[in-house]
Parts: sequence; structure tokens; C-alpha cells
Amino acid sequence: MTALDIAKDWLRYAKSDLNTANHMFNDVNPKETEISCYHSQQCAEKSLKSFLVAKNINPPRTHDLLELNNLCLVQEPEFSTMQQYCVFLNPYGVHVRYPNELAVDDAAAKSAIIHAQKIFDFCNLLINRVTQDNTG
Repeated sequence: MTALDIAKDWLRYAKSDLNTANHMFNDVNPKETEISCYHSQQCAEKSLKSFLVAKNINPPRTHDLLELNNLCLVQEPEFSTMQQYCVFLNPYGVHVRYPNELAVDDAAAKSAIIHAQKIFDFCNLLINRVTQDNTG
């Protein structure tokens, strides 16, 4: 299995997290905002790790999106545009998993999903670009 194959697996898992975030926000009543935020952060984390894997870099075992984005930034300067989304999503990797740690309203959950989608789309685009470069 190539690094690009493994990267695409990471993206598949990231997409599953994004789908879960959307489902828990849009299809469940009452909305599960904390779960949506958690899965949004997980989508971003796996998306960033997918890019690192595509570049033959073993991603660190961390939930810190800022650390991951900085590693990606070394490989691709365009990751500077993802920094703001990572800052927003970073607290949702741990704090929303426990009661009374972080209050999340509908607006924050909706923003989390949007930010995760942007990171996912960006990483997916770059990985597809790497795939095309390797085949063309």
C-alpha cells in the first residue's frame, strides 16, 4: 500500500467524521452540538494527518490541530490559510468530550462543521494534486 493509498484512507475516515458532525447537528433533535464539534475537530485532525501521510511523514499522535497544521505548513505554505480554522476547532478535540468543560451553542457547532469542511476540502485538493503529479 502506497503513502497516497494510506492518505486516502485517512481522508475517508475524516469524511466519516464530517458526515457524523452534520448528522448530529442536522438530523437529531435536540441537536447534539458537542458531538458535532468533536467530530468536526476529528475531521480536521484526520485531514491534516492525511496530508502528512501523503508527504511520507508519520503524523504525531496528537489532537493538537495547530501542531499538525504547522507540520503541514513546512511542506506547503498554503496551509497558513488553515490556521484560523485550526485555532477555532482545537478546543473541541478534548474539552467537549466531558461534561461542564466547554459550552457549545448552535452557532458554534455550525461554524465548527463549516471550518472542518474547509480543512477537509483543502487537504483533499492537495492530495489529489499530489496524485495527479505522480501519475502525469
